[in-house]
Amino acid sequence: MNLDDYSYDLPPDLIAQEPAPTRDSSRLMVLERDGGTQHLLFRDLPSLLRENDVVVVNDTRVFPARLIGRRENSGGEAEIFLLTPRGDGRWNALCRPAKRLRTGGRVVFGDGSLIAEIIEKGADGHVAVQFKSEGDLDSAIERFGRTPLPPYISRDPIPSDRERYQTVYAENRGAVAAPTAGLHFTPQILEKLKANGILVARVTLHVGIGTFRPLNETEAQGTALHEEYCVVPESTVLALQECRKRGGRIVAVGTTTSRALETASQNSGFAPFTGRTDIFIKPPYRFRSVDILVTNFHLPRSSLLMMVSAFIGRERILSAYAEAVRQRYRFYSYGDAMILFGENS
Repeated sequence: MNLDDYSYDLPPDLIAQEPAPTRDSSRLMVLERDGGTQHLLFRDLPSLLRENDVVVVNDTRVFPARLIGRRENSGGEAEIFLLTPRGDGRWNALCRPAKRLRTGGRVVFGDGSLIAEIIEKGADGHVAVQFKSEGDLDSAIERFGRTPLPPYISRDPIPSDRERYQTVYAENRGAVAAPTAGLHFTPQILEKLKANGILVARVTLHVGIGTFRPLNETEAQGTALHEEYCVVPESTVLALQECRKRGGRIVAVGTTTSRALETASQNSGFAPFTGRTDIFIKPPYRFRSVDILVTNFHLPRSSLLMMVSAFIGRERILSAYAEAVRQRYRFYSYGDAMILFGENS
């Protein structure tokens, strides 16, 4: 596994800094099973699917995980980026400036009704914090937190990001990054799928900050990846089993949905799953549960680029990315989408 084999050249101006004017006006590159390519709009998606297919979406909800406050002792600016809850008002987080925030130090937000105390320090800015809030902690985080836009979006979040950096079916709060392939869906597309006899099923995978981080060579050789909490409910398992029986296809919306489904897949079918997954999907992995994959364009040298390469082949995916650059597609979270038809589609 050579990370240089999963790299490509991308002009910086193709990294989308804003969402498309409307969700379904994003472009959609279609990589067909026979090797052909089409260039459509995302609103054309229902016409590419068939009655009896099942579309599986990730209904995680992004919360405003980025908190900007002031150090209590000096008044200097400090950032606490929330990662995972530990219970009783404690969170695992990243902090900046890491060297100036010591154990016992406190960060005050807004009017002082929310305070975070550093209770543990780890490497590379990782900390554990204990919150004290006036009233409900989740409400305070919603009030003072900012939308956690990814690092390649080089602007501060604005109020509209709270809605646009969120799928229209987001329900279960817990992600610090959006499942971006789902950002293109509209209520109208979901209704069109239903009218065409296509079921929409749900999983939950709380996307973590590891999704943005390029891998190093050691990690690329490993068999496990950063953990994320996911739920594949019994209702979705039953829908997938029925889909297989009637000859329908399983359409995963995003790499996060694919990760959840592959975690829950067995050699003989599917089983409900609740817990943390560290599955690392990379070539020569063979997918058990996904026939068609809807996805955005991913960072070079990333685990997500490896996953889509495992689905449709490294050479084909890199060729498609080169074509996307030539055609001036928009890349990454607020960018355009692809739909990949696998060998079983």
